[in-house]
Amino acid sequence: MKNLVEELQWRGLIHDIMPGTEEQLLKEMTTTYIGFDPTSDSLHIGSLVPIILLVHLEKFGHRPIALVGGATGMIGDPSGKSDERNLLDEATLDKNVAGIKAVLSRFLDFNSTAANAPILVNNYDWMKDFSFINFARDVGKRITVNYMMAKDSVKKRLSGETGEGMSFTEFTYQLIQGYDFHHLYKNYHCLLQMGGSDQWGNITTGTELVRRINGEGAKAFAMTCPLITKADGSKFGKSEGGNVWLTADKTSVYKFYQFWLNTTDADAEKYIKIFTFLDQEMVNALIAEHHEAPHLRVLQRRLTEEVTIFVHGKEELEKAIKASAILFGNASADDLKQLDETTFLEVFDGVPQAEIAKADLEAGLDIIAALAEKSGFLASNSEARRALKENSIAINKEKIAEGYMISKADLINDQFILLQRGKKNYFILRTI
Repeated sequence: MKNLVEELQWRGLIHDIMPGTEEQLLKEMTTTYIGFDPTSDSLHIGSLVPIILLVHLEKFGHRPIALVGGATGMIGDPSGKSDERNLLDEATLDKNVAGIKAVLSRFLDFNSTAANAPILVNNYDWMKDFSFINFARDVGKRITVNYMMAKDSVKKRLSGETGEGMSFTEFTYQLIQGYDFHHLYKNYHCLLQMGGSDQWGNITTGTELVRRINGEGAKAFAMTCPLITKADGSKFGKSEGGNVWLTADKTSVYKFYQFWLNTTDADAEKYIKIFTFLDQEMVNALIAEHHEAPHLRVLQRRLTEEVTIFVHGKEELEKAIKASAILFGNASADDLKQLDETTFLEVFDGVPQAEIAKADLEAGLDIIAALAEKSGFLASNSEARRALKENSIAINKEKIAEGYMISKADLINDQFILLQRGKKNYFILRTI
């Protein structure tokens, strides 16, 4: 087996690792699982790291299991949380579980017939028929309260450092997650659990439970990755509009693309290792090239391309590049007309708008009226004429002259007309 631990270490993807884990991964194909919490019907880019870890596992010949927490999602993981989480109803949870399965299926082929084919499981399937008495006898008996209270996530809540204590419900979370590990150990010979560094306490409870239920000879290992932050210490994964999601219905491909493109130099150098599968030699060459000419933003461009292709595919990347070029480069009216409504409005986010009647375009709308009276884009007809004489007015990125009549043929998505004065002064006419 190739050395996965060595690979993850140079990428900055290992925070804690249990002794013996590296040796186990070098010895044989090792079944490994990572859990995903169904708090939403999609995953955001904070979940990209565990997804990438599962892909690395498969590439290195190991068998990845993606676990969707249909049961644990009913309780809520207290790790890193200061307050009790609101419980989700069953219908919402089912919708979220289905959404997360769909996202994960884009990165891992759960229908593969390979020896190390990825597996998708939902812990609700084995927890739903577990009675409270049986759980208390078979699982609760194995782990002492002292052991559970020693975990950081529990200590902080009980000491009053964060929040208002902890309910019995959340206190049991680590036992249920630990039982997941035991179930996967027994049914899939799963020997390793991975997750974020905030999961170390829950994961080690799982390794302990595997040993205590299955005897001292039972092997179980743990590995965590660091929680990703920005160079300034702020939280990674959020834009001004909130979370950056992995599905286009929640975050458009254009916005996703722009998020990565706007990465700082310091973060790009770190993220190119974490969020791409480029090898060490290529990454080092890109970093060296970037240092020679930082203004060319070589790292940001390559990072953005790799991540956008990984999440949305090459075709969507090309559309996002085109959309970017519309705002910052030389785009044509045809390029504009290829944008869907959502992307068009995101590209020109914040640009002032005015409404005009579609009927006004039937016989043609004089450009001077469109620039002044109908929109207020320019202050007066005389200013509009002056701008036209200066050849500084464009409709849908194409220069026009006085006398031009705007018609329905100019509409983008049968709805918008983009007015422009100079390079950066935009205005949108929206038809009603």
